[in-house]
Amino acid sequence: MERALDVDCRNPAALLAEACAAAGRPSVGAELIRAGENTLWRLPGGVVVRIGRPGQTAVAARELTVARWLRAHRVPAVRPLADPPEPLVVRGRPVTFWHELPPHRHATAPELAAALRRLHQLPPPEPGLEAIDPFVRLPARIDGATTLDTPQRAWLHARLADLRTAWAELDHPAHRLTVVHGDAWSGNLAVTATAAHLLDFERTALGPPAWDLTSTAVAHDSFGSLSTPGYAAFCTAYGADVTEWPGYPVLRAIRELRLALYALQQAATDPARHRAQAHYRLACLRGEHGPRPWRWTAID
Repeated sequence: MERALDVDCRNPAALLAEACAAAGRPSVGAELIRAGENTLWRLPGGVVVRIGRPGQTAVAARELTVARWLRAHRVPAVRPLADPPEPLVVRGRPVTFWHELPPHRHATAPELAAALRRLHQLPPPEPGLEAIDPFVRLPARIDGATTLDTPQRAWLHARLADLRTAWAELDHPAHRLTVVHGDAWSGNLAVTATAAHLLDFERTALGPPAWDLTSTAVAHDSFGSLSTPGYAAFCTAYGADVTEWPGYPVLRAIRELRLALYALQQAATDPARHRAQAHYRLACLRGEHGPRPWRWTAID
């Protein structure tokens, strides 16, 4: 299996061809949209193929469930094709097929807030979703970060353990549990000429709405990439300011850790491009670059 997966990584077009053949679709003329943790291809005829990571079939199935649930509630979102109805598994990787969105842009902060407000008011789908795990894949990212030395790795594991404890001790009842997107940033709300479409349901689960709101709050609070008027507009559109909740510093710290570990994961595969940014983020978390806001740059 390891050898087959290595081949898949080196020749994603071959994996796409095999997946399309299994679905009875031609792959001729496919265009690569993005190659990352998930690989996206555009097929002729307005179809997008999403190829997930090995062992993530249950996650891919959940994405289909969430997309269909949103459609049932008339919430604009990316739509899966009716056939195949479930993820195909090709060489250990889940493959799903989606209708391509028309031309679109990232959402503004108020547009994202309005979409989250609507999402958080919906009744959960049946069967129910699992509880959110804000620490999913973080231990593996620490262990797989090849640019770390032993003390840095130990510090990150200790920080992760501290935040697990802090999360468990949060008083969530003040913010009722509901369906949360799980990765609620402006790039996961595609605004077309007619509607704002939610997408990327890999982390969708049951959890506190504050978890979704924290992504925008840290853009303002931690990184200064969202202006004060922009954040105020977000809070007005949603109807609440998550930074006023006593548990917000814990959620902020978890978000910051996730973003730092994502950078370290990317640095492991392309150190020339990402090592400096990844280690700058780590130094910020360790208090070596003063108080927030920190000037973290985006990693694609």
